[in-house]
Amino acid sequence: MSVEVGSIVKGKVTGIKNFGAFVQLPGGKTGLVHISEVADQYVEDINEHLSVGEEVEVKVLTVGDDGKISLSIKKAKEPKPKPKPRKDPSPEDFEKKLSSFLKDSEDRMSTIKRQTESRRGGRGKK
Repeated sequence: MSVEVGSIVKGKVTGIKNFGAFVQLPGGKTGLVHISEVADQYVEDINEHLSVGEEVEVKVLTVGDDGKISLSIKKAKEPKPKPKPRKDPSPEDFEKKLSSFLKDSEDRMSTIKRQTESRRGGRGKK
């Protein structure tokens, strides 16, 4: 099984260092979960979160040309965003919004015009 960027796979922690944990993936490949990718909060001691032999679910972040695989536990837990259903507006809705916008715009312009004329001492066009 090839490891693809973006895929979520199960693996087994094979080693822990102060900078992260090594995880064996399906197919015999090993990747690194950096300490910053273990949990959502700050991780001071990785041993408090992981132990050797533990099964974890990881997301593949990158696969380097040299074969190094970067993994993330916290991104594997993130819920996938659901696309919002889009309702196409009917032509009547659009017309209502447009006429409302135009009326609003004309009201604002006339207010600005009145204020500008009053500041000039009434010399403006009437």
